[in-house]
Amino acid sequence: MEYLKVLDEKGRMLGTASRDEIHEKGWWHETFHCWMIEEQERRVFLYFQLRSASKKDYPDLYDITSAGHLLADETPEDGVREIEEELGLKVAFQDLEPLGVIPWTSSSGTIIDRELAHVFLYRLPRQPDFVFQEEEVAGVVKADINEFQELILGDRSSIQLLGETRTCTDLSRFVPHPKAYYAELFKRIGLSGSLRSG
Repeated sequence: MEYLKVLDEKGRMLGTASRDEIHEKGWWHETFHCWMIEEQERRVFLYFQLRSASKKDYPDLYDITSAGHLLADETPEDGVREIEEELGLKVAFQDLEPLGVIPWTSSSGTIIDRELAHVFLYRLPRQPDFVFQEEEVAGVVKADINEFQELILGDRSSIQLLGETRTCTDLSRFVPHPKAYYAELFKRIGLSGSLRSG
């Protein structure tokens, strides 16, 4: 059984509890989020993992490139294990760009999820050679980051995803993270600045 730190909304530790109890009671806890981007001339692509169809939560939906819960004895630096476990990529923590902590909440069924997400950006130096943990990840795709922002904002109804094939999809195919989370993410990765293409 996985045990996580129980935190208050300021990130102060209150104790530990099982992952199931934390989600049942709606307690704050820490997670690790790594968003991978690829920069091509004037375009920037954001990578998404396709969650396995066998996943308990949000099966067969697109999600953060790599993410997971931080266990009670882990720090954000330990989160890089998620990248290797899920995607088969060895990434050094010092190669990640810290975007800070983004707090967010959501609920689905009996789960109340209150996360203090330690968010990082990884600029892919080359085309990655992914090796998927099949029970977790079914594949990886990428999308133009500005088109994805427009999709989140409701300025477009669909976007193109590039992977083994080119597909067109709408917002219903993505894990429903709060819009406030995405707004903060876009702000921190500089969509209004250096990453803005066009």
